[in-house]
Amino acid sequence: MSSSAGGDHEHECLFCEMTRQHHPQCARRLPKRIILVRHGESQGNLDMSAYTTTPDYRIPLTPLGADQARAAGRRIRDVVSANNWKVHFYVSPYARTRATLREIGRAFPRDRVIGVREECRVREQDFGNFQVEERMRAVKETRQRFGRFFFRFPEGESAADVFDRVASFLESLWRDIDMGRLEQDASCETNLVIVSHGLTSRVFLMKWFKWTVDQFERLNNFDNCEFRVMQLGPGGEYSLLVHHTKEELESWGLSPEMIADQQWRASANRCSWTEECSSFIDAFFEEPKDSESSDSEEDVQENGKIKSLE
Repeated sequence: MSSSAGGDHEHECLFCEMTRQHHPQCARRLPKRIILVRHGESQGNLDMSAYTTTPDYRIPLTPLGADQARAAGRRIRDVVSANNWKVHFYVSPYARTRATLREIGRAFPRDRVIGVREECRVREQDFGNFQVEERMRAVKETRQRFGRFFFRFPEGESAADVFDRVASFLESLWRDIDMGRLEQDASCETNLVIVSHGLTSRVFLMKWFKWTVDQFERLNNFDNCEFRVMQLGPGGEYSLLVHHTKEELESWGLSPEMIADQQWRASANRCSWTEECSSFIDAFFEEPKDSESSDSEEDVQENGKIKSLE
């Protein structure tokens, strides 16, 4: 390889590292899909009193939850199996997520599974230790008034705390991708499946797509064994709109500007990043100026007064 070619390769990889975008010609091979799955119905979903005697991390699936997980496994296999493919699983250490993964795994031949890793940072939001049912009802009512993202459960976590550990997990995920730990064959499409919890999955999406706190507050929780598919578009960006429909995104609580951003990501061209990428400017400024030179009428009048006094 010539030195100039090596220089181009290094530049492309440096761009990926700095911007977290993927150039189609870059040596870094990104997963084709990142699929977030909520666990199946648990005993706690069926009866909140289960948390008063059983630690949250030991709450089991119900028989219906196991059925949901097996069905989800078949649906996920249908999503990923269009071409030559492999899957790598991450799973929360909770009993209900591990059981969900076991049932999902029935749909996948062993030679299609690259690996499985238990990942504590994608566990459920910590609500404290044993949960007294009536007290938790009152606490959750307070959360509604305070705001879901910043409210911290007594002896537990806020969604903001979950955000911090999900951010740490994403840094590790990028290192795994960079070091080629998630692939075995360059001819295969790699798919990541993260079996986790409702809030943790929403926080993952928030972090990935740089959604604001207000935008997070709009989101509806995943149903049991419902999943979201982040799929790599032709320009190197992940989008929910490659696999899902606009109507689905609306039902999940995405605003028009969030959906527009997903549409851009679905067909983004790396070269048009500065011109076209939606950065949710309207969420911060009501009427951003078109340019620095476009002074308001009030500014012009004020400048005229100053000049007349000189």
